[in-house]
Formats: sequence, structure tokens, C-alpha cells
Amino acid sequence: MDVRTCRRCKKLFNYVVGPIICPVCRDEIEQEFQVVKKYIDENRNCDINEVAEACEVDPQQIRQWIREDRLQFSEDSMVGLNCELCGTMIRSGRYCDKCRTQMTTNLNKAFGIDPNKKAASYDAPTSKGSAKMRFLEQ
Repeated sequence: MDVRTCRRCKKLFNYVVGPIICPVCRDEIEQEFQVVKKYIDENRNCDINEVAEACEVDPQQIRQWIREDRLQFSEDSMVGLNCELCGTMIRSGRYCDKCRTQMTTNLNKAFGIDPNKKAASYDAPTSKGSAKMRFLEQ
């Protein structure tokens, strides 16, 4: 059993996985997210500070949701974040499309994967004897 202190409310809880936040605070954050999402849908041209003030949510939390691709402002909105690699203005996530594509290409090269080659398909055994269902005896 892994007991930790919640970073938000400072109460002890049984930690399983993910951020070190108790289930009660996690539910509260999710409710705040839904309120923010609804506000953004209804007010397309708002900025982060306006949303934070109207919904009583920390602007840093809103930026985190944008980085996690959970929130995205409209194209005509002045809200944006900078790509963590090149600094280009993006609407959500951590990287722009160009940098994301470049990272994917680099990873594929590192693993020796040719992006132009089709993935090898699995050929099921064709002999009649190998297609049997097998059971483990107890």
C-alpha cells in the first residue's frame, strides 16, 4: 500500500497511479474542467485570464489542459501557446505539426523503421493441425 499526501488538499490517500492527487481533488479538477470547457464553447473569443476569472480556475491549470490537448481555443481566438521546440504559436498540445512530424521521423529512423514500407502483416498458420484450440489441464 502506497500512502501519499495530496498535493492539492494535503490529505493522506492511497496512491495508485498518475498525478499525486487524491480521488476527491481529482473529481473536483474534472468538474472544473467541464465548467471551463463549457465556458470556452459559449465564448469563442475569450482569453485564458478571462476564462480563469469567470470560472474561478487557476490560469496555470487551464494552460496544463491545453498542453494535454484536452482544451483547444478557436482559430480566431488570440489564445495560443508556443511550441516547446521551435516557438511557433499553437492552439493546443506541446509541439507544432512540423516538430511532431520531425520527431516521429527521427524516432522511426532510430528504431530502423522505414515509413515508406508497409507494415508486415501476420500470416495465420494454414496447416489444419496447428489451428486447434488448446486448453490447459488442471
